[in-house]
Amino acid sequence: MFSALLRPGVELRLPEERSAAPLYRVVDAEREHLQPWLAWVSERTSEEDMLAWIRAVREQFAENKGFSAVIWIDGRIAGVIGILPINWQHRKAEIGYWLAREFQGRGIVTDACRAVIRHLLIDLDLHRVEIQCASANVRSRSVPQRLGFTHEGTLRDAHWVNGRFVDLEVYSLLRGDFKG
Repeated sequence: MFSALLRPGVELRLPEERSAAPLYRVVDAEREHLQPWLAWVSERTSEEDMLAWIRAVREQFAENKGFSAVIWIDGRIAGVIGILPINWQHRKAEIGYWLAREFQGRGIVTDACRAVIRHLLIDLDLHRVEIQCASANVRSRSVPQRLGFTHEGTLRDAHWVNGRFVDLEVYSLLRGDFKG
């Protein structure tokens, strides 16, 4: 099982079925904050939807195709960090994340990304990690910038979110770049 203690009181853990209801409550409470950036938010409208997602990501983990981890802060669900399916042929993966507003600005997502990057590049021996962020999402873009990722460019109208296209900024980190 993937888990990581980031600092006292802050940890990453694979989602468990019993977390479906509290995780859904956090997503629902943060819906207005998350919807401009994340297409899946409008698709998760019930605890059952969250339970189906948890089962899918646990299956993804069991099949060694990636994982998602819940970010816990002092026993409360604060967000999620996840890996889109790992591309084993090209030894690369993409990280995505979100965090409830009340926990932002403390470096938590940066720490979570650092732990996941270490796992991907060192433990799984991948070569490349990507982060793609909506161009207008300044907070999200600051994470790969702080972690020393290289900005590779902008994908124009690359993501359909809530009835509109958004541009995505592409960042990468190669194993040789990782100082972590």
